[in-house]
Amino acid sequence: MAKQKTIITCAVTGAIHTPTMSEHLPITHNDIAEQAIAAAEAGASILHLHTRDPEDGRPSVEPEHYAGILSRVKQSTDAVLNITTGGAPTMLIRDRIKAAVHFSPEMCSLNMGSMNFAFHPLADRYDTWKHDWEKEYIAGSEANIFRNTFADIKQAATELAPHDIKFEHECYDVGHLYNLKFCMDIGLFKAPVFLQFVFGVLGGIGAEVDNLIFMKRTADRLFGDDYRWSVLGAGAAQMPLATTASQMGGNVRVGLEDSLFITRGQLAQSNAEQVTKIRRIVEDLGCEVASPDEARDILDLKGGDRVAF
Repeated sequence: MAKQKTIITCAVTGAIHTPTMSEHLPITHNDIAEQAIAAAEAGASILHLHTRDPEDGRPSVEPEHYAGILSRVKQSTDAVLNITTGGAPTMLIRDRIKAAVHFSPEMCSLNMGSMNFAFHPLADRYDTWKHDWEKEYIAGSEANIFRNTFADIKQAATELAPHDIKFEHECYDVGHLYNLKFCMDIGLFKAPVFLQFVFGVLGGIGAEVDNLIFMKRTADRLFGDDYRWSVLGAGAAQMPLATTASQMGGNVRVGLEDSLFITRGQLAQSNAEQVTKIRRIVEDLGCEVASPDEARDILDLKGGDRVAF
């Protein structure tokens, strides 16, 4: 039987890193769109998209901040566009799903449980900041509870159900897999599901290969053959865990949302640089990279002709 091709997702900007941390982090709508297009050209078949306030780079979930990005990227690539419903850890679900409801994309992310979601140690690395909001936002994450209750998950699933969206179920710990199974049992989500195992976020499961194997075995037990999966390693774990996942039959996610670096101590110049690196690794190790249409087929997506942008 032919080996299934590897889907590369690129998470272009996210909501954790701030403008001070890297001059290469896309902040303006033009930069986000340009880097997304370049990432697709480098081999990413799915683009996981956040947006930002173009004035100061703070995280945003406003549909007007997405509009120009989505239309431009759709005109320039055939990539699957995946809109976050994670937003930022400080936001509530009613705001985080607004853009997905408005634009009806092929995919959305959806966090599968509440958790401590902290990145406050980053505040100690910088003496000066480009914008006033950055230090407080980073340091204040020590007190964050990233709220994703069962009621929140139900709200997202129910309001987005008419849009036939495939979720990227982000699972930051093993309990999130059980949360998803419960939600499937009560009819909120239908198989096959797409899981994004997330490793290395402070407050979630650690970025270790043993944990990847444990998460995979747990998913096998809970979902059988009715799921596809991918791996997101935060920070320095990005490339090693993606490489391991690709050899285990999984898919991979890279991007400046998850790590600002291309190798230890060296900032990535772009999202496309990270995509190029993981594509080279995946192909050198004998796997083929999926095209956007192949990714649509693997994940059973509704197609780019049924979005509202």
